[in-house]
Amino acid sequence: MRKNRGVELPAQNTRNTAPPGRVLFALSLVPLIMVLGNSMLIPVLPAIANEYDLSALESGLLITLFSVPAGMIIPLAGLLSDRIGRKKIILTALALYGTGGLIAGGSALFFAEPYPWIIAGRIIQGIGAAGTAPIAMALIGDLYPPEHRGQAFGIIESANGLGKVLSPILGSLLALIAWYMIFFAFPFMIAPVLWAIARWVDEKKPEAQPSPAQYKQDILRIFQKQGRWLTLSFLLGAGHMFFLFGALFFLAEMLDTRTTFSGIVRGLYLALPLLSLTLVSAWAGNAIERHPSTIKMFLILGTCLLGSVCLLLPFIGQPFVVIALLFVSGIGSGLVLPSLNILITSAVGKAERGIVTSLYSSVRFLGIAAGPAAFGALPSHPLLLFWGTGGACFLLALFAARLLRRPRKIQSKRGHSRLILHTLPQASEDPA
Repeated sequence: MRKNRGVELPAQNTRNTAPPGRVLFALSLVPLIMVLGNSMLIPVLPAIANEYDLSALESGLLITLFSVPAGMIIPLAGLLSDRIGRKKIILTALALYGTGGLIAGGSALFFAEPYPWIIAGRIIQGIGAAGTAPIAMALIGDLYPPEHRGQAFGIIESANGLGKVLSPILGSLLALIAWYMIFFAFPFMIAPVLWAIARWVDEKKPEAQPSPAQYKQDILRIFQKQGRWLTLSFLLGAGHMFFLFGALFFLAEMLDTRTTFSGIVRGLYLALPLLSLTLVSAWAGNAIERHPSTIKMFLILGTCLLGSVCLLLPFIGQPFVVIALLFVSGIGSGLVLPSLNILITSAVGKAERGIVTSLYSSVRFLGIAAGPAAFGALPSHPLLLFWGTGGACFLLALFAARLLRRPRKIQSKRGHSRLILHTLPQASEDPA
């Protein structure tokens, strides 16, 4: 008899229990700190460019050269986390993240031309970021049973969103002292997170791992069986990150050139579109835990909301209307991102979860890297930029509607119920 294929999703009325709340609190600090790496820098990019007479491309590299190394290293971090343990990778990565901040900030104090050293520090921070939030997401998948993952990932995405909300404000406040204080803030904030992870998070010793050749075969097998919806999920995550950070870069430039707002006020306005993402992520995680069948609807609805915003933006020139539309796009991303987290972490077994979630996070980081670059390079072609993004969103929503089926409940051998999300090629199965 063939085994049921699909994605194991949370089901109700099971006996599994979640770890203590402090574990989730400690792990939620990891994506919060990680997201500060880019978002806190966005409102002060114009000030840095003016300070050192940088071009738009050179200032944009401060974002891109953080995100690209992170995207490239994440799969390696995931592979190592599968083999030596996720907690070790997270602690090492956080230390690197803080070290990169010290290098970037210190160069502004001790060098007359600090830009190359700032770039070096950002690259080191990006390498450190590779082992933070992506591995924390895999660790949550290890520690939390399926029926508790919805709420856990909703909180994780909310922490991620909260970091995005606070970071423009925090960055603007630190810039009142000096713009380079942003970089010194990283090691200061990372220290308590290191302590909390080391003290509160317990991880079982990794099981004996297969050989590299067998490991590669297992990964290929996963993508052969579930590659269609996994690829779709990767593209959805990258698309939402591409628009989010590209739109924030676009809005920061608009507020700098079309308004006379102070840095703090600009930070507050930049935070508003991210507030909706934070609030909706928390709500969506709880909704998925109660009704897992809403996942498909959230993916389609959230992506269509983002596509609709993209179609309207080329015709809007008022900053406050742009902020309102980006607030709506945040609602869409808040529906999609927790749903994707649950799908990705539930797609595979524990032995391969680190590498698969890391591949997903890698693609998301590449979307973050491409967003500011694309929005900075195509400001004179708004129809190409926004309608192209909107068209891609509607196409992804159509694929989600066709490739994914709503979960249905089946009975396990132990008598517990679970939910399976099928893709169309895997829909047929023998009755269990």
